[in-house]
Amino acid sequence: MAKDNKAQERRVARVRRSIRARAYGKPRLSVFRSSKQIYAQIIDDEKGATIVAASSLEKDKREALKTGATVEAAKEIGKLIAEVVSKVPDAQVMADLDACVAWARAQGADTGRLGVTGFCWGGRITWLYAAHNPAVKAGVAWYGRLVGQANPLQPRHPVELAGALTAPVLGLYGGADTGIPLETVEQMKAALAAGSEAARRSRFQVYPDAPHAFHADYRPSYREAAARDAWQRGLDWMREHGVA
Repeated sequence: MAKDNKAQERRVARVRRSIRARAYGKPRLSVFRSSKQIYAQIIDDEKGATIVAASSLEKDKREALKTGATVEAAKEIGKLIAEVVSKVPDAQVMADLDACVAWARAQGADTGRLGVTGFCWGGRITWLYAAHNPAVKAGVAWYGRLVGQANPLQPRHPVELAGALTAPVLGLYGGADTGIPLETVEQMKAALAAGSEAARRSRFQVYPDAPHAFHADYRPSYREAAARDAWQRGLDWMREHGVA
């Protein structure tokens, strides 16, 4: 029995070392699902600590959900984690994405064809990363916020970084998005027109009747025609700029 325990301890240590090496010193997301719950953690292996954890068995979630292992439970856990992620500084997000690229390169990926895309919060990050990493060939930003008040977590916004773009970005936005007024899209267009060569090659496609999150097919905001058209435009944009 003692030998079995020591063997198990060695396996656990080996797996942890492997995970720690692949994380490149950055926090990682771990998700566990059983027949009773969904449990998510953001773990810092360098510190040997869990930064944040959320479970569908927590009292407030357990009372609101019929069971802790359903799609609805996963959505609730996702919301909790998203709240934490939204408080992450832009500088850390840029470093995390750099780590992702380094990891992909180490696994043999062709990072000479690097592209970036994101939705909502990730749409804003797409603009930022296209100004941060000169290796990016192209980006596709889905309804990401373009302007805002500067703060310690988000010192600059896409409209202020337009001139620094090193890769052209295709912006896919909804004309009926109440959170991103068309005035801010026009503001961004003006900034791009006065920016770098990559900025001037950037484009917007606005779907007049589409709300925010029009590509989210699990939400009432989903608009199939706009979503399909935008998806194809995004693929074409990446191919055009040597990503795919």
